[in-house]
Amino acid sequence: MCGIVGFVGKKQAAPVLLDGLSKLEYRGYDSAGLAVRNGDQAVEIVKAKGRLQFLSEKTNGGQALKGTIGIGHTRWATHGEPSETNAHPHVSGNVFNNKVTTDESNVVGVHNGIIENYQELKEKLLRHDYSFYSQTDTEVIVKLVDYYYKKYHIGPIDAIAKTMVRVRGSYAAAFMFKEYPGEIWVARKDSPMIIGVEKDASYVASDVPAVLKYTRNVYYIGNQEMACLRQGTVNFYNLDGDEIQKDKVEIKWDAEAAEKGGFEHFMMKEIHEQPKAIEDTLNSVMKEDKLDFSAVGLSEEEIKAISQIYIVACGSAWHVGMTAQYVLEDLAKIPVRVDLASEFRYRKPLLDKNGLVIVISQSGETADSLAAINAKLEATKKAIDSQISERYNAFVESTRQNLSDSLSSFKDKISPEEFRERRMWEELKKTVSTMNWTQLRALRSAVSFRRASYSDLGNKMRHSILFHRKKEEKNAETNDRDS
Repeated sequence: MCGIVGFVGKKQAAPVLLDGLSKLEYRGYDSAGLAVRNGDQAVEIVKAKGRLQFLSEKTNGGQALKGTIGIGHTRWATHGEPSETNAHPHVSGNVFNNKVTTDESNVVGVHNGIIENYQELKEKLLRHDYSFYSQTDTEVIVKLVDYYYKKYHIGPIDAIAKTMVRVRGSYAAAFMFKEYPGEIWVARKDSPMIIGVEKDASYVASDVPAVLKYTRNVYYIGNQEMACLRQGTVNFYNLDGDEIQKDKVEIKWDAEAAEKGGFEHFMMKEIHEQPKAIEDTLNSVMKEDKLDFSAVGLSEEEIKAISQIYIVACGSAWHVGMTAQYVLEDLAKIPVRVDLASEFRYRKPLLDKNGLVIVISQSGETADSLAAINAKLEATKKAIDSQISERYNAFVESTRQNLSDSLSSFKDKISPEEFRERRMWEELKKTVSTMNWTQLRALRSAVSFRRASYSDLGNKMRHSILFHRKKEEKNAETNDRDS
């Protein structure tokens, strides 16, 4: 599953990174690495194959790496064998020497997830004189960020945003830039990532336990969002580069829940925790001694209407699903089918419109399982604990309809003199009907129906549409040049 930890503050970063990574060992890994920077000096990188203990010994518990900013990573091999070369962090330079990066490395990064079009992006970069020292998809991302950063002479936020647009797959990534020595930049799509903040330090991690020793104040960065971490501060941005506000969350549960609790392995701990885990799960949906699933979007009527259950999972979670099949069919008398998520997502399953999909994932981030959820959403527009696409689409259609209705109502009230060509209304209505959500949002923000006069409204809408048309044409030209 991999694990990411990042730190920027006033104390030495490496010991903090090692400690945070040790709290993520439950995620499984085969190699680990650290990248630490001391002021304006070059980033130092150390990697080790095998257990985190080997990396700790190699760096003398982190004391051998001096610097107050850094990123760390535990890798579970997906592209390339477990090795120091394939371990993270990766650099934008064409050559990597263990311990110290080459001078040409402007970007250093780590990544969780899988980049599905990495080979296509790699071929593009090869045409632009990049070479690759590893077999990983992560090195491709780091070099792509560097490519946009150099080509357009833009800052980290725009270079990362352009990369996010070109990448297909899931990722949580953290980057350090040579020209921005006091900052860590992060981006997320589907893979988990949290950010912790205290008065003189900021943290980023794949999961809360990694930072719980240092702070209980965390932010949950959303899908396709970015953030910049500095000492004690963090700024969030959307894919357009606009700064956005996030709510801080206080973590109240005990850090011991994420520890081994005296057991030799996490698996042994999980086995012995099963009775309590089942009890806690049932109690979470119990109200007045009755099961109540309204909080997760299932009414009693919808439960009674379920005609088929699909259990989708990978690995050991799939074996859990096989066991659940026997129990559910015996107790609920409802047909149950168990699918491997990797098969479920790529074939075209014939899904019952009253079917219930149960996706099991130990980590909550299994790429195939997440894709299976999206497949179910496409088929039935309903799932638990996932993006509710039906509401999203309804909101878009409502916005579009409101704009069209407003155009119609204003049409008869504006004189030809105010709008030089009467047929412009039909053009505006036609344009609104074909707009996507981003365009609709921009158009809505550009127009204030209550404060604008009729002629002002028309002019604002016209200018907004023309602006976004030109912007799309420019983006298309840029993409053609990139290709």
